[in-house]
This record gives sequence, C-alpha cells and structure tokens, in this order.
Amino acid sequence: MTTTTPAVFGQFGQSLAFAEQTLTGILTKHLAERGTKPETWYALQLLAARGPGLSREELSRSLERSRTLNADSTRELLNRLQAEGLIRGDTLVDLTPEGESLHASLREYVAGPTVRLLSQFDIRDIETTVRTVQAITKRAAEEEARTTPSTSPAAS
Repeated sequence: MTTTTPAVFGQFGQSLAFAEQTLTGILTKHLAERGTKPETWYALQLLAARGPGLSREELSRSLERSRTLNADSTRELLNRLQAEGLIRGDTLVDLTPEGESLHASLREYVAGPTVRLLSQFDIRDIETTVRTVQAITKRAAEEEARTTPSTSPAAS
C-alpha cells in the first residue's frame, strides 16, 4: 500500500518563506521610518521576551539564525546596542531603562500595521495558525536536537 503525501505538505515551507520575506520587507520599511534596523528590533524583542538575564551566548545564537546576521555582525550589533546604552551585561544581558523605553515605543509602533493586517482574518484562524506554527517549531527543534551530533566530549 502506497501512502500519498498531501500536496499541502509541499506548499507549507514555501508559503512560510514567502510570508516571512514579504512581512520582513514591510517591517524593514516601517522600522526605517523610525531610523531602526530590523536586527535592532529583533535583539530588543528577544531580550524583552526571554530576559532579564538572557545569556549573551544564547542571544547571539538566536540572532545568528537570521538571514542577515553572522557571528561578526551579531557581535557588532550587541556592542553597538551596549554603546548606545540600550543593553548592559557581558555574560548575562538585560535591557537598560533606555532599551526598555525604546522597545516599548517600537512595539507600539509595530503593533499598528500588525493589527491592520491580522484584523482582516478570523481570529480563530490566526489562533490556529499561531498554535500550529509554534508546535511545528518545537517538534522541528526537538528533531534537530535528536539528529545533531553532540559537541560535548564523550565520556571515557
């Protein structure tokens, strides 16, 4: 008995990629009106969501997963944010009061277009989409952890 893969499985990744590209382009233009680069917004968002006291290493790894940042540009970004007084800490990183204020301002600024876009859809569809994408992300991360060789030294 042959199992046929649903066509939607093949459309899923491409649909997510196209949505991400389009939304990133819109976000980039919107943030540019405030003189902010997307990577600054993303770093502040990560710290606000996962902090306080997020390890610099974890923050760097998360930022490096983006298409625009690598290890060097992430280091430069974090150094710039620290020099601008938006973040503090070497091993554990926090938003400063100035960073918290900028994040809150940007969060409010970004919320407008987000609400305008998403309010065109049934709230239950949005909720289902969010739950589904979160579950897929979690399972994919678990699968990656199972299949990625450990970098820790083997026990003797």
